[in-house]
Amino acid sequence: MYKIVDRLARILALMGGAVLSVLVVLTCLSIVGRSLNSILHGDFIQSAMPGLAEWLLATGIGPINGDFELVEAGVAFAIFAFLPLCQLNEAHAFVDIFTSRFSERANKVLRMVIDVIFASVLVLIAWQLTQGMLSKMASGQTSFLLQFPVWWGYALGMLGAVTAAFVSIFIASMRILEVSTGRRILPPEMGAEH
Repeated sequence: MYKIVDRLARILALMGGAVLSVLVVLTCLSIVGRSLNSILHGDFIQSAMPGLAEWLLATGIGPINGDFELVEAGVAFAIFAFLPLCQLNEAHAFVDIFTSRFSERANKVLRMVIDVIFASVLVLIAWQLTQGMLSKMASGQTSFLLQFPVWWGYALGMLGAVTAAFVSIFIASMRILEVSTGRRILPPEMGAEH
């Protein structure tokens, strides 16, 4: 089961990375277009090369229409897309000033409690995103510039949030089994040094 959950988390993280990469390129192109548009509308270019400036402006050089809307929806997806892999690998930041003095058993119980709480929070987030998506669907609200349905962004975020909730429930369940049986179930190489 761990391999299936790991593969799901990795696929979603790769999708999040791809979306984030596209958003970086989109943002760069929009900034370059906005800058070129400003230069072509500037006094120097308008007086020195008005024909060339008008021709270039007629090609549509300028910012990408709706870039902020696309970045907003895409970044929300990317954040939630990275959460499952982060949870699976225990890559969240933590401070162990006090817990380093605890016994191994106490640390296992504490980790289990934290994972159960984290799973509960992610289930709540997934639930609220679902409710928000359904509300936006019912209202028919669209984005200002591109006029795409706002619920699409919620649906993308919900995909990652539901997957993160599933992964965190899996991890919490395995932690409960580890504490109750006293044996290791999850791979020992999990975790990150912070």
